[in-house]
Amino acid sequence: MSIDALAESVEPLQPVSLDADPAFALHRGGKLETRSTVPVANAADLSLAYTPGVARVCSAIAERPALALDYTWVANLVAVISDGTAVLGLGDIGPSAAMPVMEGKSLLFKEFGGVDSVPICLDCTGVDELVETIVRLAPSFGGINLEDISAPRCFEVEARLRELLDIPVFHDDQHGTAIVVLAALRNAAKVTGRELADLRVVVAGAGASGIAVTRMLQAAGVGDIAASDSRGMIYEGRAGLNPYKAALAAQTNRAGHTGTTVEALAGADVFIGLSGSTVPEYAIASMVNDCIVFALSNPTPEIHPEVAARHARVVATGRSDFPNQINNVLAFPGVFRGALDVRALAITENMKVAAADALAGLVGDDLAPDHVIPSPFDPRVAEAVTSAVAGQARLDGVARA
Repeated sequence: MSIDALAESVEPLQPVSLDADPAFALHRGGKLETRSTVPVANAADLSLAYTPGVARVCSAIAERPALALDYTWVANLVAVISDGTAVLGLGDIGPSAAMPVMEGKSLLFKEFGGVDSVPICLDCTGVDELVETIVRLAPSFGGINLEDISAPRCFEVEARLRELLDIPVFHDDQHGTAIVVLAALRNAAKVTGRELADLRVVVAGAGASGIAVTRMLQAAGVGDIAASDSRGMIYEGRAGLNPYKAALAAQTNRAGHTGTTVEALAGADVFIGLSGSTVPEYAIASMVNDCIVFALSNPTPEIHPEVAARHARVVATGRSDFPNQINNVLAFPGVFRGALDVRALAITENMKVAAADALAGLVGDDLAPDHVIPSPFDPRVAEAVTSAVAGQARLDGVARA
């Protein structure tokens, strides 16, 4: 029998009905669309929206490039860019599989910050390729949100883009997480009657978010902070550290912990989990009284919140089905809204701290062990973060409007 005849004789595989799963049903056709903002109902409309009227606008922008911010959508448009190498807890799944997450990010930009964005998944992973590609795309956007790019490459990609571009560049896995963690920890410290300077903090995880959180908490005045990776605590002189971990080792771990995360937790005030690993109950029990546990890995926290709550005064997770959700959506829509509103050249460290302070302040008199951070659905969040970031951009001298 010929190959063609054999192929015709085989029953075609029947696809499974994925839409029986509500997540698939919601995603069918994607989560985004573009829409026009001006009418094209007649020849007069067409002549203004396209030729010949558009030529006058193009010529004006050619003479004065800054007019693009007034007469195109660029001033309110962010590129959400990934190479698919560190997607959620799924890892390196590639650019096509990353698209649903990037679409979701764009959805949240619009819903929570009124920011338009375009999801872009790039089929390259080299630092040089990524930087060159993004720089070439940049004239079409008012800001760049980097997403799900694996460490340590993500640090160099962001740093180089910040040097090359005069628009905000923000790696949300780093800075969005750090902003929300700092806000929640400020309030958690208040609940337990302590200042940031009183705290000894152990961060499990030294990827993009772990390093960024450690740096931001240290800059905010945390008394002693140390981070760990899969090989144990990061300390000065440890063999095999990449340059970013080596820099962290030189600036943290004042107590000199050299063992495991579990060993370092004995007597600690705060545990922040950003590792995807697990922590046994006895390790949390070994921390000080009224300790603070942020078990932030998703979908499975490093320790179940109910177990952690047997020993901790404040427990937070990244999940929406437990109190104190540490969710980046509290930060990035307002951060970009504020930066775009003042046409900022960059997002400074002070702007990130201002965002964290604004978030922490919204809790106000409702502060409690199960309420140290506002809900993502609190309508005050985006406005407060936007205002704080825009104001700080002006103070930092990076605002152009």
